[in-house]
This record gives sequence, structure tokens and C-alpha cells, in this order.
Amino acid sequence: MTPPGLRERKKARTRAAIREHAMRLFDEQGYAATTVDQIAEAADVSQSTFFRYFPTKEDVVLADDLDPLLAQAVRDQPADLHPIEAIKRGIRQVFTSVSAEQREQERRRQRLVQSVPELRARSLHQYAAAVDMLAAVVAERAGLPADDFPCRVLAGAVIGSLLAALPRGVEEPALDSGEFDAMDRALELLQAGLPLGPR
Repeated sequence: MTPPGLRERKKARTRAAIREHAMRLFDEQGYAATTVDQIAEAADVSQSTFFRYFPTKEDVVLADDLDPLLAQAVRDQPADLHPIEAIKRGIRQVFTSVSAEQREQERRRQRLVQSVPELRARSLHQYAAAVDMLAAVVAERAGLPADDFPCRVLAGAVIGSLLAALPRGVEEPALDSGEFDAMDRALELLQAGLPLGPR
């Protein structure tokens, strides 16, 4: 993969600065009391620059920076792998590369999502977006149209399995080895056709 150029690195730094200042302000004075103007001022950017990176204040919290990394990690897996195995390896690759600081940022983000009703309500729509993203990658690997129905069903089953595997759901993601192991096990069950009964 080609390393990002100077322009992309500057954009990434600006985006990260906006988000970090926003999260700090949300912690200090509450989500509802924090305005876009305050966030832009704290990050030393104009309001129009803020909106180039985040369409709304909600998006500062809801945007998941790991999704594009996961899509690329799955895309990069060997072509002959079963799609669920490719997803398993992609998940492990992304989350084992996440720093301790990034893990804490994700916990912080999820805590805020769960504590603000409007964020929590809108986050439910993100599951549909996650299905769309994963289905498109699975279809691409198989040389199929992005809206291929079996690929969408598989992606939906994967997302549901991962949510079911989390010990505390999305309330407080641990992002630790135990959580990864549970997600692996869920995907192994799915890949095996969900055999039920005594283990």
C-alpha cells in the first residue's frame, strides 16, 4: 500500500485535532452544551473546515475510523480464503495493530454514544452501513456486484454474530484478547453452519 502523501497526512492531523478537542469539550461541559463553534475554535479551524470533515456534531462521535481499515484488511487477504476466514483475519490484523491510546479513545467514544440518546439512536443506523461496507468487500473479493444478495446476507450474519459475541454488547468494548477470541469463536460457528447442541 502506498504511504499517504503530505496532503493526506495534514488532513488526517486536522481531522484528529477536531475530534480530540470535541471529545475534550464533551467531557468538560457535556455533549448538548458543546457547540460546533466551540469545537472549531478549540481546534483552531473555521466552521466551514469543521463541516468539511464532519457533516454534523453527531458525526464527530459516530464516525468510526476503524471501518475503512477493516475493509482494506479484509480486501487484502488471500483470494482463496473463505470470506468468513478473510473477515476473521482482517479483524485480528486491524485490532492487534491498534495502540493503547486508540483503544482508550474507542472506549471513550462508545461510552459517549451510549450515554447520549440521540447518538445512541443514530448509531443503530450504522449497523446497516456496516453491513453495506462488508457486503461490498465480500462481493468485490468474489467478483460479484456490490449488492449481491448472498453477500449481503453473509455480511449481516457476520455483524450480528460479532455483536452477539461481545460480553457487554457495545456498551463498553474491551478491545482485548478475550473479546477477539469471542469474536473468532462466533465467526467459526457461523462458518461451520452454526451447529447447535452440547459442545
